[in-house]
Amino acid sequence: MKKIALLVLLPVITLAQEKSAPVAPKQTGKYDTNKFSQMYDLLATPNMFRTAAGAPGPAYYQQQADYKIDIELDDKNSKLSGSETVTYTNNSPDTLEYLWVQLDQNQQAKTSQSPLAESQKIDQVLPAEKFATDYLREKPDRGFHIEYVKDVKGAPLSYTINQTMMRINLPVPMKPGDKFVFSTKWWYNINNYRKEGGRSGYELFEKDGNKIYVIAQFYPRMAVYNDVEGWQNMQFWGSGEFALPFGNFDVNITVPADHVIDATGELLNRAEVFTPAQVKRYELAQKTFDKPVVIVTQEEAIANEKGFSDKKKTWRFSAKNVRDFGIASSRKFIYDAMAVKLNNKVVMAESVYPKEANPLWGDYSTITVAHTLKSYSSHTFDYPYPKAVSVSAEDQGMEYPMICWNYGRPDENGVTSDRIKHGMISVIIHEVGHNFFPMIVNSDERQWTWMDEGLNSFMQYMAEQELEANYPSNRGPAKNIVPYMSGDQKFLEPIMSNSENIYQFGNNAYGKPATGLNILRETVMGRELFDHAFKVYANRWKFKHPTPEDFFRTMEDASAFDLDWFIRGWFYSTDFVDIGVEDVKQYYVSETATTDLKDVKVRRGRFGLDKGPFVYLVSGQNAEVNPNDKKALKIEDVKLLSDYVNQNLSADEKANLKAPKYFYEVTFNKPGGMLMPILVEITYEDDSKESFKYPAQIWRKNNDTVRKVYATAKAIKKIQIDPNLETADIDVTNNTWPKQEVKSKFE
Repeated sequence: MKKIALLVLLPVITLAQEKSAPVAPKQTGKYDTNKFSQMYDLLATPNMFRTAAGAPGPAYYQQQADYKIDIELDDKNSKLSGSETVTYTNNSPDTLEYLWVQLDQNQQAKTSQSPLAESQKIDQVLPAEKFATDYLREKPDRGFHIEYVKDVKGAPLSYTINQTMMRINLPVPMKPGDKFVFSTKWWYNINNYRKEGGRSGYELFEKDGNKIYVIAQFYPRMAVYNDVEGWQNMQFWGSGEFALPFGNFDVNITVPADHVIDATGELLNRAEVFTPAQVKRYELAQKTFDKPVVIVTQEEAIANEKGFSDKKKTWRFSAKNVRDFGIASSRKFIYDAMAVKLNNKVVMAESVYPKEANPLWGDYSTITVAHTLKSYSSHTFDYPYPKAVSVSAEDQGMEYPMICWNYGRPDENGVTSDRIKHGMISVIIHEVGHNFFPMIVNSDERQWTWMDEGLNSFMQYMAEQELEANYPSNRGPAKNIVPYMSGDQKFLEPIMSNSENIYQFGNNAYGKPATGLNILRETVMGRELFDHAFKVYANRWKFKHPTPEDFFRTMEDASAFDLDWFIRGWFYSTDFVDIGVEDVKQYYVSETATTDLKDVKVRRGRFGLDKGPFVYLVSGQNAEVNPNDKKALKIEDVKLLSDYVNQNLSADEKANLKAPKYFYEVTFNKPGGMLMPILVEITYEDDSKESFKYPAQIWRKNNDTVRKVYATAKAIKKIQIDPNLETADIDVTNNTWPKQEVKSKFE
């Protein structure tokens, strides 16, 4: 940091700009282009279906699939059998020759391709049970057994099964506006998800022989057909979740008579399946807004556990305008609920859980559901469904319309650590929050995991911080993504990568998008602009199928904020943030120029040359900058400046003059490829602080270095970039002047 003479002119004298050689954009990630270039090369062309503003166009359409389903749970054999009738409506302008139906349970079938597509290695140390499972036992019989597919008249339909997809060949092509009705019957063996994995299945309690069933992907489900993909019939390999059309469901679920069920939709026969006392407790819960009301008590659940009834009950549920259906069933369930007021609407927050989950679940689950509905609704739209249910299912975290399964239980002595408590609360917020993204704002999870997981993780972070000051959120704070973004580029992909092609799934699909949205809200755009645009996106696309382009375009359209540079860098590359203080030069005012400044010509405004006399800002040659250097400006000591002030300014203007005494030129550099605003905190000699924020556009003409001049009344003691760690800067060792030693983790 050397002191070099430089000419700076005060109010009426204009500075001749120092010219530097053009600097080419530096490639540090997986794209090589001008970082402020428009995104026409990356975004799909707007059309009549999706506008350039990011909204549904005048020709936008979506298909509808309505279901009537009857299923029966065989608890003794862990088997599910069912039949369904599907009414499919072709709202597209296209003629359809066939229908595609998802058979996601086939991902666990003996013939599944998923294990064959994964690399393997020998585990040299493993439990006997795992060794037996991997090498001795025959793979269990999983996957759908389709008994028939028939048309509305009962005639067999031609169909072809390709792994997790089934094509139904239509006898007559469906024209626009046509409806087609077909029925199918199936069964499958339910998996023990704690041993075999999976997003649904059962959990076995070996002490009492009971199971908790969390049942999903349990029926053949219509695939999405839209203007973007045509049929979204990509196979289910295990990571990329589900793209589904909206429809209405009527579902009858037959289970052992001592089971308690909760599921997607409204329960139509409450008086038939609950006792009169339980019905009265539920009616009380519908009027109770401050705490949960226990409907099925722990004592009643313990009594149910011992019965193993041979009798049956059928529970009847109806759900309108949903994209899927989930079920939880067990004789172990305690059930509580409370009412939640959302403007003029009342919805129910509910939880079902075994005694092993108490006291944690009774204390926190339902009130967390209620908080989540309030928080998410305030940032998007009022939750439109009649209820939201949290189900205790250990080792799970999965979501469906109106219902989700969540992990987290006390130990055997009923003791819960803060880590488990906050982990459970966080996963409940996250999974309940999925009702908004993607159950209502219905993005394509099979293609773009970040559109539901990333947006939802961001919303989860806001809900956590609104729930409790300094809540220990894992995803959202910029500093938490630094280890990932500073990692080996061989194991990083852009956020805009397909779900099945990601090394670090959690960081890429959850953490980085959530962090990026938080940076946009807190640092780049500001809360007012961001919150309005985000709410516009949510309302434009609720109960519809948005794409990434729709999100990006809406965020710009509703805010008047150019985000191409951020989207290009944060979503389409693996560039990282690294901004530093490269150099600081200090100056003082003089009427005498140093030798190298005497012949400098200075352009005044846009026309002509000004020949002086001049005021000079100079510093000694080859001297280190010293924050304690007291070369302070006094206007009366500079005759030329004093004369100008006295001769040209009125008394009022003089009274409002600034009084800078110290002058610094600070050079900021950007070793990282990702653009970001420069956040500067200056500490003065009296330990007072001042903050400056320069927009990312400061880098638009020089991608490597920029300079800022500070004329201050007090000497600068310290300059620090991003003091609150808002930008995910991966290297803070270059963030301060004078340079500070950063302690190691060991220290």
